[in-house]
Amino acid sequence: MKHLSIDLETYSSEPITKSGAYRYIQSSDFEILLLAYSVDSAPVEIIDLAQGEKIPLWLSDAIKSPEYVKHAYNAAFEWYCLSKFFSELLPIEQWRDTMLHGLYCGYTAGLDATGKALGLPEDKRKLSTGKALIRFFCTPCNPTKTNGGRIRNLPKHDRDKWELFKEYCKGDVITEMEIERRLAAFPVPAEIEKQWQTDIIINTRGVAVDTELIYGALEIAYNTRQKLIQEAISIIGLENPNTVSQLTKWFKNTSVGNVDNLRKDTVAQMLESVTGDAERVLRIRQELGKTSTKKYDAIAASACADNRVRGLLQFYGANRTGRWSGRLVQIQNVAKTYIDIDLLPMAREIVKKREADKLRLLFSSIMDTLSQLIRTLFIAAKGKKLIDADFSSIEARIISWLADEKWRLEVFRTHGKIYEASASQIFGVPIEKISKGNPEYALRQRGKVAELALGYQGGVRALINSL
Repeated sequence: MKHLSIDLETYSSEPITKSGAYRYIQSSDFEILLLAYSVDSAPVEIIDLAQGEKIPLWLSDAIKSPEYVKHAYNAAFEWYCLSKFFSELLPIEQWRDTMLHGLYCGYTAGLDATGKALGLPEDKRKLSTGKALIRFFCTPCNPTKTNGGRIRNLPKHDRDKWELFKEYCKGDVITEMEIERRLAAFPVPAEIEKQWQTDIIINTRGVAVDTELIYGALEIAYNTRQKLIQEAISIIGLENPNTVSQLTKWFKNTSVGNVDNLRKDTVAQMLESVTGDAERVLRIRQELGKTSTKKYDAIAASACADNRVRGLLQFYGANRTGRWSGRLVQIQNVAKTYIDIDLLPMAREIVKKREADKLRLLFSSIMDTLSQLIRTLFIAAKGKKLIDADFSSIEARIISWLADEKWRLEVFRTHGKIYEASASQIFGVPIEKISKGNPEYALRQRGKVAELALGYQGGVRALINSL
């Protein structure tokens, strides 16, 4: 087997951090600018595609051939870029991801950070000018009189920067090969490689989303937000009613008095005893604080032309445990849907028709209802179903087993209510009282925060913060 190490520099008008790699690559103006490569650790060569150079036939064949193992850092990107270039999905089983190798060995996802952690010399790490060069050549620029009104920088616009950019691209291949060499004694197991390949196929397939519902929700959310802000301004007479410093100052002159913070749990506690304008302002703050509705913006920004969102999960994103991490929309943390299932179709239809007043009349809180509908944005193929599932208290269970903590293991062998059990011990409250309907049930969340924080080596400060 031969080994082909690859690094690409590309251009697209889509902002990759918001749209994700798949929409970025599917953009009509996407192009590969530079292709740097090395065969079997030979000196790195570079192909200047932006200035008309062609990929040699032997290299095109090698990129497609099972006789060559292709290596790249975050290989999914290079794989998909070249798949678009050749107008076919290349066999993913022929690729190896150096970033995955680093993650598997406990390093970070960043190429430069991993290089530093491994002690690579400066000439084998990313050049410090790299980010500036990427901004200059790989993203649109603002038209000005100075640049002649252009919206993109080409090689001819700065020859010196372009030559430096080519060296930067070649340097990435050198860094990637050195990282691979240093980690060779700790190979990624075959079953992990297979999982990574499957993950790439799933991410590339993506999931369909209901764009009609998305844009209806975005319009309703924007209009509702503006009305809430104007209402708050009329009550408190301040320019920005969502600013904590201004709000806490205003509350001093109300029945609320001095307020240290306006966190979610603090606001909920305050609402138990306030009335009048103070109550209304707190209610408005709760509504404006529904950050989960930002997922509508994230989906709109990352959905491809076929109304599918791709690249939602990062394989081995949590490098200490090997679990997946959410990307773009963060589907691992979505608001629960507790609207009656029979009412969901009606709620969705109201949002699609942009009927905000009807939504408020039937479901009370507009922003909360929009949050609950996020799960319904994802659409299964005809004849299929989407299932969301989660392991019950998985972190607490595994940590208890690893620590061989007897009382915790007994909790899981019996009722399984670890958060209630922890809260019971922390606050000296009988566990029977920490149940829904009782005021003590609020302690469960504090027990949960303490569980997760302390389970991952949080110290005294983490415990205090959780209380």
